Amino acid sequence: MNNHIFQGMELTDVRVSSRILSTIKGKNNGPIYFFFAGIHGNEKAGISALQELFQELETQKDNIKGTLHAILGNRSALYENARFIDIDLNRIWTEDRIAYVKDSNRNTLNIEELEMLDLIHLINHEIQDKKTPVYFIDFHTTSSQSIPFITINDALINRKLAMKFPVPVILGIEEFLEGPMLSYINYKGFVALGFEAGQHEDPKSKENTISFIYLTLSFTGAFVEHDPKKHFFHFNRLAERTFHLNKAFEIVHHHQLRFKDSFQMLPGFESFQTLKKGETLAILNGHPFLSPISGRILMPLYQKQGNDAFFIIHRIPEWALKLSSFLRKYKLYKLMRILPGIQRDVNNKKVLIADLNITKYLAKSIFHLFGYRIQKSNNQKVRLYNREKTSKKDIYRNTPWW
Repeated sequence: MNNHIFQGMELTDVRVSSRILSTIKGKNNGPIYFFFAGIHGNEKAGISALQELFQELETQKDNIKGTLHAILGNRSALYENARFIDIDLNRIWTEDRIAYVKDSNRNTLNIEELEMLDLIHLINHEIQDKKTPVYFIDFHTTSSQSIPFITINDALINRKLAMKFPVPVILGIEEFLEGPMLSYINYKGFVALGFEAGQHEDPKSKENTISFIYLTLSFTGAFVEHDPKKHFFHFNRLAERTFHLNKAFEIVHHHQLRFKDSFQMLPGFESFQTLKKGETLAILNGHPFLSPISGRILMPLYQKQGNDAFFIIHRIPEWALKLSSFLRKYKLYKLMRILPGIQRDVNNKKVLIADLNITKYLAKSIFHLFGYRIQKSNNQKVRLYNREKTSKKDIYRNTPWW
C-alpha cells in the first residue's frame, strides 16, 4: 500500500497485502495486545499514531513484556479514503452474518465481508488457547469536534480498565449498535476497549491516540521498567484535553437514519455539549428536528456516510456504578431468573427472555445494574445478555489494574 493512497498522511512501510501494520515482540513474556486502526477508512489518526509510537517502542524491546500487534482494519476503504465501500465494517459482526460469511464462497462476499473474514481468521489464530491476558483496542475518530472518550460493552473487566484512563467512559453502546467488532471480542470474554480520539482531521487526535496506547501499556504492565515521567505526561495530556471529565456516562437515546432520510446536522455541535429537550439539532427530510430529551450529545453526524445521526448520554451516578459492581461480583444477577416474566433461553443458557407485557414496570436501569443488556427485541419480548458470564476474569486477576 503506497503512501499516496493515504491522502494527507505520512505513512511508511505499509503494503496493501499486509493486514498487520507492525508487530513488536518484547524480550520478556507478557500480555498480547491488538491495536486496530482504520476499521473505518476515513479515520486514520490511529494508523499514524501506531506507526509513530511503534517506531519508538521497536528500539525498546528489552523493556517490553509481551507482544504488540498494530492491525489495519478496512484496507479497501482506506485506499478510497471512505468510511466503507459496500457496508459499514463495524456493523456486521453479528452471529448470523459471521456464520454466513464463514460458510460462503469468497467470490460471493462483498468488500467488508471479505475484510471481516480475514480479521476473524487473524483474531482466532492469535487467541486460540491463550491463557495470558489479551487486550483488544479499537481506535476511531468522529466527524464532529470532540474530546477523547472510551466506549465499552459493559463487562466489569472492561469497566475496571477503562476507568483507569482520565477520559469519559461511555457504557451500553452495544444496545444501540448492531454488530460492532468489539462486541464479537467481548462474546469471547476478552478485554475490549474502543477509543474515540477526537475529530478526523484534528492533529490532536493522533496525539491523543499515542497517549492512550502508552497508558494502555503502562496500566497493564507491559514495561519491565516503568517510566513515571512519560506516564504522567500522557496521563496529564488526556486529562487536560477532557477538562478532567473522567466520568461514566450511559447512552439513553440513539437516532438512527433510515435509508432514504435526508439529514443535515446544524453546525457547531460537539460531543459532550449539553442539550435541552426541544432544542433544534438538524434538518431531517426538510423539517427541523428537535432533541427529544435533555442530556449531552455524542457523535453528531457531519459526514455523508453513516446512519447514526447522534446519541444522547446521561451521567451514571457513582452509587449506581458501585452497586452494579457489587451485584455482579457476588453473582446476584442470578436473582433475575426468579422475577416474573423472566425465563432462560432454552437455546442459550447465557441469555434471558423478558416478556414486556409482564416486566414493563421493570426499568431498563434495573437490568443494567445486574449486568444485563438488551441484545434483541420485538414488540413483546427482549433478549437479555450478561457479559459477566463470558468474561475471562481469571486471566486478568493478577494484572496491575485489576
